[in-house]
Amino acid sequence: MNTRDDNSAINDFLASWSDTATQTRKTFLELKDHLTAKPETVFDFLPRPGVSYSLRVKHRDQSQRPMVAMIDIIDDDPENRWLSVCFYNDMITDPDEKGDYVPEGLLGEDACCFDIEDRDESLNRYVCDRLDEALANASLPK
Repeated sequence: MNTRDDNSAINDFLASWSDTATQTRKTFLELKDHLTAKPETVFDFLPRPGVSYSLRVKHRDQSQRPMVAMIDIIDDDPENRWLSVCFYNDMITDPDEKGDYVPEGLLGEDACCFDIEDRDESLNRYVCDRLDEALANASLPK
């Protein structure tokens, strides 16, 4: 996992990404900034141009799983990118049922994923709450 001091790949990508009317870049930056403000988080950035750019989030004290969440920038159409934010289904709640249950959707385990195609501040706050919940649960002993 990368630390905050090793962000060259993600910074290069972000510098080359121009936002569109859907403001996906702005939404992604808000999620990333929310996580960066938490000292317990570490990241791994996996670029796969034409497919996705994945920001994998982990709690520094986590040992049971390789991540707590994956924020994918879906790149099938670079002019119209969208976000898919996925969690292990048993690490979060979804009280407003805004996510989609995806069997074996995150590294072969059941997932809850939130697709963000357009700017939606309410959904972004909701996903940030899920990120906080996943980070809190990741540090708990099993």
